[in-house]
Amino acid sequence: MANFYTEDIRLQQILRAKLPANFFQWADNELHQFGELAAGPMDERARHTDREGQPRLIRYDKMGNEVSQIWVNEGYRKNAENTYNTGIVGYIHKEIPELGRKGNYIYSFAQGYLLSQTEPGLYCPVTLTKATAYLLDHYASPKLKEKYLPHVLSTGETELYEGATFLTERQGGSDVGANEVKAVEEGDHYRIYGEKYFASNAGTCGVAMILARKEGAPAGTKGLSLFAVPWEENRKNGLFRIRRLKDKLGVRAVPSAEVEFDGALGYLVGDADKGFYYMMEALNLSRVSNAIASLGIMRRAYTEAVAYTRERKAFGKRLIEYPMVQETLGKLVSKLEIEMEVMFDVIELMDRVMGPPGQSAVPSAEEQILFRLFVALMKVETAEQAIHFSHEAIELHGGNGYIEDFVTPRLLRDAQVLTVWEGTANILGLEVLRLMRKYDAEKLFASKMEERLQQLKGGLPWKAIVAEALQNLLQETEKVKQMPEELQTFYCKKIGKKMTGILESVTALEQLANGNSRDRAIAEVFLQNVWKKNELEMEPAVLKHFDEIVRGVPAGVSYM
Repeated sequence: MANFYTEDIRLQQILRAKLPANFFQWADNELHQFGELAAGPMDERARHTDREGQPRLIRYDKMGNEVSQIWVNEGYRKNAENTYNTGIVGYIHKEIPELGRKGNYIYSFAQGYLLSQTEPGLYCPVTLTKATAYLLDHYASPKLKEKYLPHVLSTGETELYEGATFLTERQGGSDVGANEVKAVEEGDHYRIYGEKYFASNAGTCGVAMILARKEGAPAGTKGLSLFAVPWEENRKNGLFRIRRLKDKLGVRAVPSAEVEFDGALGYLVGDADKGFYYMMEALNLSRVSNAIASLGIMRRAYTEAVAYTRERKAFGKRLIEYPMVQETLGKLVSKLEIEMEVMFDVIELMDRVMGPPGQSAVPSAEEQILFRLFVALMKVETAEQAIHFSHEAIELHGGNGYIEDFVTPRLLRDAQVLTVWEGTANILGLEVLRLMRKYDAEKLFASKMEERLQQLKGGLPWKAIVAEALQNLLQETEKVKQMPEELQTFYCKKIGKKMTGILESVTALEQLANGNSRDRAIAEVFLQNVWKKNELEMEPAVLKHFDEIVRGVPAGVSYM
């Protein structure tokens, strides 16, 4: 593929609809350049990093002194430079010089989607840097902002400080309230003691955001405070050590380490009793990034499958001519593009809920609840689909799909972590349940979906089916909320899955009602697959619309 951006009709369509005209004109040019770079030299460097250039721990210098340095190869460094200089982090919080205005999350996540098609490993440090920028911009003191934020937001004009967020401890994992790392006050700063067990971007970050417990603070999450910990200053002074790097299945580009802090300098960020609350906000940002990384892998898996089946012949025909192959490709692209529409709607909401201080109106309570709910739903769904898409791409390649000369094995290896990072399906199922119990989120969800359905005029196919499913969902959630707690936790993932299906189907119905010819074809294939998947038809939608949605040939035009 020559350019990840120019060959993606759906992404261009979404951005044209959601960005102001002058912003889109500028972004279109920038993404054209980045898309070409990502599909070309960045992709080659990413392959090298995965196969031969993985990060390495340099524990001692030539004199035998412990230094705890992380080596990364020059190709990775160049990819990082190419990425950060686009403003993927910086332009969320500072003005774009050519426009005289700040960017937004929509543009940033469009960049992340392109990056993830070539290097989802690098997108992890980018995400952590984005989370660090958010925490500093929203909650740090003016003094801390002045010291660190220009570096975290750098687009090449000053030294870049990548960010990191260290939550996980050996005994804690998802149970963050069990964390034991402590912070001892020392004048205007603190000293950090203890171990972070899964510290991604260790060694390449400039400043890490760390949860730690002040002396005398209560147990559980309420006793956790947030600290900004400068990396290089503490490393040079020997105030922490990297025990080892994790040997991971995929996303090998990002250094993930076990780090022991021994009096590391740290600065309190915000209110001491709100550290967990702050980090959970940043976690939602990371979950959106996780979903975007999943979409990027889905897109790359799909495009590789299309390219291969167009070239490969078997039994006298190209693979793409076989109805079974057409079914797979058609279902993949319809699922991908509907989920892209949903996610960028969520990101549009995110700009209202999590935009830079003073840039947007104060979000309503309903917007904040729905944002948390949509993020939980889509993080789970997209992560599972990234694995599914990678598997399908391998199968369509046959034996070649299993060979490391092709990108497909790396896609599958990289996709596997996305179901784990930033909360498993079980943890996010509990998040859905928590929102239902505390805020009646299922009622807010139903109200929003009903409002959108009512705006659709005419007798649309599947509309009545989706509306009925929505009413059934309300009845089921009411039953679940009356059950013992153990059964509530048993059913919460199932409830989340049904919500996701309805959310995506409402989006598809809107596209069926208001989109162009290809939009309607995509929506029809998606809806038929979700709601009529077991029916035998003489003309399945996926075959009827295949030329238009996969080959890009308008309806009524013959394909040669």
